Amino acid sequence: MISDSQQCVDCQRCVCICPTGALKIVDNPNKFRNNSNWSQQIMTEVYKQAETGGVLLSAMGNPKEYPVYWDKILLNASQVTNPPIDPLREPMETKVFLGKKPKNVSFNEDGSVKTETTPTLELSTPIMFSAMSYGSISRNAHESLARAATELGIFYNTGEGGLHKDFYQYGPNTIVQVASGRFGVFKDYLETGAAIEIKMGQGAKPGIGGHLPGAKILEDVSRTRMIPMGTDAISPAPHHDIYSIEDLRQLVLSLKEATEYKKPVIVKIAAVHNVAAIASGIARSGADIIAIDGYRGGTGAAPTRIRDNVGIPIELALASVDQRLRDE
Repeated sequence: MISDSQQCVDCQRCVCICPTGALKIVDNPNKFRNNSNWSQQIMTEVYKQAETGGVLLSAMGNPKEYPVYWDKILLNASQVTNPPIDPLREPMETKVFLGKKPKNVSFNEDGSVKTETTPTLELSTPIMFSAMSYGSISRNAHESLARAATELGIFYNTGEGGLHKDFYQYGPNTIVQVASGRFGVFKDYLETGAAIEIKMGQGAKPGIGGHLPGAKILEDVSRTRMIPMGTDAISPAPHHDIYSIEDLRQLVLSLKEATEYKKPVIVKIAAVHNVAAIASGIARSGADIIAIDGYRGGTGAAPTRIRDNVGIPIELALASVDQRLRDE
């Protein structure tokens, strides 16, 4: 039995609910004969672009079967210098602090820390939710991320869409983002978060801004983003007040001044060929944390060609940045 591709989307629901287990969905080998130049997906995209005359947009991350280098990384172990006493029962601490670290730490006579330190983020485990803006995802999804981050002792990121008033209670586990569109950015918003992230780039679409259609700008989203209801929310590709490291430093210091130097400032960039040089400049700008987003990073909407073909793996970018900062 051959299905109608306009009706069947391969959701597998009929397979799961079939009482006799008699259904199975397989590709029709005669539908399209793939070769090295043309595949069914390529032809579908060509037809779609010809019909609409517009740029193809996609969400999520890069779906191509490129190697994931993290899967090939091995972990080191201690067997002489610091061996475990009871490897099966000895508790492990996964707490992580993100932010600037002093080179040396001195203590007062009473045991308190004498060295002046900068604000840091404390995570119970080294896992964080990446930025997803309110409007690109629903209110329920945003609240789920906020509640999960609070219960787990980690952090979630508001993305560039501001923070709904109802979620201010989750502020201690929230990273607020300042992107090129500056949507929803004001003093209370900055003071609510545990940290502030300046979004310079995004792994799924390096060098490209954002576009949230007006159909998604409903009353709640409009109020949160501080833009008229029903209007498109367009984020420029660059920050129009940042064209040099000096400009970035000015914004970093302005955000710190606005929050009385109580919040660490993060600068997020996409993984590209000169990421090491960019990270070196960020380190000199006064930022406390550098966030790097690889080519597999997700998105609410990006040109398909950009999402699938632009950027480099996070593993390569991270190694390059680490070596550059150590050398300097």
